[in-house]
Amino acid sequence: MSRLENLKKQAKQVVRWHREGRHPVAAMIRGGLPGYAGLTDAQIMAGPFRLADAQRLIARREGYETWAALAAQGDATMATEKPVTYPQQPVLLTAEPNIFVTDFSRAQAYYVEALGFRAAFTYGEPPFYGQMVRDGAMICLRQVRAPVLDHRVGGDLLSANVVVSNARLLFLEMEARGAIIHQALKREPWHGQGQGNFIVADPDGNLIQFGGRTD
Repeated sequence: MSRLENLKKQAKQVVRWHREGRHPVAAMIRGGLPGYAGLTDAQIMAGPFRLADAQRLIARREGYETWAALAAQGDATMATEKPVTYPQQPVLLTAEPNIFVTDFSRAQAYYVEALGFRAAFTYGEPPFYGQMVRDGAMICLRQVRAPVLDHRVGGDLLSANVVVSNARLLFLEMEARGAIIHQALKREPWHGQGQGNFIVADPDGNLIQFGGRTD
């Protein structure tokens, strides 16, 4: 099977996900097609989404503005491509910590309004799972029926640690936004010169640490 045929199958898969109501596909559509940029997950999933839309989504991901441009150049270019040699060892690319909360709507509002994240997508009616994104940091919220972390067993049990370019500026921003400051910005004994971190708590008591440069 040529790569172009494989891309056709991927486009059909996106249409099928949309038709089946799989909400995570909404973030893919919104990020890849300018016409959907201002729509919510619910609006994207409720509206029409044709195969032509999915093909343009795949084409833009591959670096072409239209599916026709991809089809015209794709197979000719792909025929001359050499097989990709993958690394001999697996490479970890990113991590997405899962934060367990008892009230998803309350938690989402806090991460957006107080911590400056945005909701990349939510899942469920009403939502019980979602991905919060800020720059390169991604945190997944998952609603549960009861707290899953007992802070009585030890102090400062972190649910996530985020490295930032300037921890001081972020601390001042989150403090002004009304974030729950568990530990103010400080330099720990293991930090190098000009390094520090601070810890915020969310409404369920989860502790998120942010650390980086402070100058």
